[in-house]
Amino acid sequence: MHDQAEWAVTDLLVRLYALEDRAPDIAALAERGIVIRRALAPERRVVVNWVAQQFGEGWAGEVEAAFSRTPTSCHIAVGGKAMLGFACFDATALGFFGPTGVDPSARGQGIGAALLWASLTAMHAAGYAYAIIGGVGPVDFYARVVGAIPIPDSTPGIYGGQLRSPARPRSDDPSCEPSA
Repeated sequence: MHDQAEWAVTDLLVRLYALEDRAPDIAALAERGIVIRRALAPERRVVVNWVAQQFGEGWAGEVEAAFSRTPTSCHIAVGGKAMLGFACFDATALGFFGPTGVDPSARGQGIGAALLWASLTAMHAAGYAYAIIGGVGPVDFYARVVGAIPIPDSTPGIYGGQLRSPARPRSDDPSCEPSA
């Protein structure tokens, strides 16, 4: 279990115009009954509550911000009628990807990578050439999946000085997932 404040964090830069096509990965997930899609406004409370339970109030606040846009800037992974993961962008700052997380029981299936790609693709379609992934713990995951590179001198970045609730245990490492 990790408290995000303990991570060695940095910001990463992603070239959205150079993303590899991961649509086949999303289609393969759909064949297994896992749908990656943009969240709908009426799902706000369900998604925000799930994120708060799984990853804490700080990330839930960012998800609320993502739901304040039309269309929402939050993608979700759904298996049957269960939430499996989420990814947001333009929540804390324009051009920023995150937060994102996958239920610990659903990790290792490529869900985190699919959510990441869906959000970054939406950012590119909205006119962004680059995305910043702020306050990253799992740098290797983002480098491998989307070619993200560290931004020098970006610690503590936009999240420095952020007010935080007292630490509470998390269900697991809140990274997308260690293998995708």
